[in-house]
Amino acid sequence: MMNSILLQAPANAGVMQLVLLGGMIIVFYFFMIRPQAQKAKKAKKFQEELQKGERIVTIAGIHGIVNKVNDDNTIQIEVSPGSFLKIEKSAISMEWSDQLKKDAAAVK
Repeated sequence: MMNSILLQAPANAGVMQLVLLGGMIIVFYFFMIRPQAQKAKKAKKFQEELQKGERIVTIAGIHGIVNKVNDDNTIQIEVSPGSFLKIEKSAISMEWSDQLKKDAAAVK
């Protein structure tokens, strides 16, 4: 008899587990999912607003100047005078390109 009394869980234990699970989901959303989604949205906007003449850096570390923006999500960059590469817009690093612009502004 004593063993069965000790093994019984409190009546509100299920509610507390649901509250803790809900809290964990909220924490994951605000600290992991939401910031990542905002960063992806910002990167997509950056890639859509690329224009001819902008200095960029690809995720592979290739520096170049945008020469032509194509409609099929590709761009043509000039890596050295007369040397062009066709790359996907998604291969452009927003962080590195912004840092390149900041460094260029600091030099001036």
